[in-house]
Amino acid sequence: MAATPPVCDFGWTAPDFELTATDGRRLRLSDVRGENGTLVMFICNHCPYVLAVLDRMLRDARDLMDLGVGVVAICSNDADAYPADSFDKMAELAAAQDFPFAYLHDATQEVARAYGAVCTPDFFGFNGDLALQYRGRLDASRKETGPADLRRDLYLAMKQVAETGQGPADQIPSMGCSIKWKDAA
Repeated sequence: MAATPPVCDFGWTAPDFELTATDGRRLRLSDVRGENGTLVMFICNHCPYVLAVLDRMLRDARDLMDLGVGVVAICSNDADAYPADSFDKMAELAAAQDFPFAYLHDATQEVARAYGAVCTPDFFGFNGDLALQYRGRLDASRKETGPADLRRDLYLAMKQVAETGQGPADQIPSMGCSIKWKDAA
């Protein structure tokens, strides 16, 4: 089911985390933080919204990393109910697509809850002080990849954050599949 996150809560501080990356390393927010900002992306392996923009997400991540923005992706979906989002499948996707950033497994879903993540993809763009400045979409694509000349909303917003420390006042929320939460025990 499609879900849309709330608007940007400017200045909200990024919660710390410690999660396992697909390469086996345990990483904290400080390990992925960039000098000019940090982009935390909640994604998964099977969501059609993520798959529709994956190539663009990788392009934008590389371009942002060149600007001193740290980038990380986190999968928080219930892998028992959605085996395509298992740690092993995450590692396969990261290797096959040559992810330039760490892909972290949030098996307990505590990080997704701390961030208030709603959907995949859900983008959290922080400035150099880890204050939220962007909570919008990658571009106007939805379940299908949009035209090649779409405005690069995420990239342009995070470029502005990297240069000024401030995100754009006007932001269009991301849209994607809802996070697949585990049943309450």
